[in-house]
Amino acid sequence: MPQLNPNPWLSIMIMSWLTFSLIIQPKILAFTPTNHPTKKAPTTTKNNPWTWPWS
Repeated sequence: MPQLNPNPWLSIMIMSWLTFSLIIQPKILAFTPTNHPTKKAPTTTKNNPWTWPWS
């Protein structure tokens, strides 16, 4: 069963995760967001009960 042979794929997976974790991820996290969240007061909604025509 060739699926159980981790010889070529294990090293590829480890190298890709190391590349992502050490090189790509810090570059992505260094970006500053353009839209900062604003402080908004929570709005309360009035829930009207549903009137069922058969009850």
